[in-house]
Amino acid sequence: MPEPDDGLVPIGRVGRPHGLDGAFFVERASEDEQRWVVGATVIVDGEPAVITLSRRAGGGRRAIRLDRAVERGAELAVPRSDLPEPGPDSYYAFELVGLTVVDESGRELGRVVTVHSGLANDNLELDAGTLVPLIEDAIREIDVEAGRVVVAAGFLGG
Repeated sequence: MPEPDDGLVPIGRVGRPHGLDGAFFVERASEDEQRWVVGATVIVDGEPAVITLSRRAGGGRRAIRLDRAVERGAELAVPRSDLPEPGPDSYYAFELVGLTVVDESGRELGRVVTVHSGLANDNLELDAGTLVPLIEDAIREIDVEAGRVVVAAGFLGG
């Protein structure tokens, strides 16, 4: 499976302004608190920017200020090499996007277009809109290198 463009991993998007000090809400913010510490560097429009202020705001959402102006909607990213290696049987969501999903007989069910975080479990969304829960009863194998996810036979009613 291909890595994100330029080896960068999205960690959020510049959202609407928050306050009068140049801060903005981060849309789809990474849950990794280390990404948002003051002094951390993020990549915006291909150029580094340093976080100069970080706080929780309305509803616990992340708000930050950078050392330079950025456009609303711009992607915030970090180099893939800055991420710790996931543990055994653990994956980053971006690693699963694009994988082919098949049942145990090899019948193709679709491709992963996004991963939805949930309270009880995460779900893979396939290109046809089907949701596959990331639970042991449903997922038999994830092979990022081979680019596929194997789903338990009959789990999706096929």
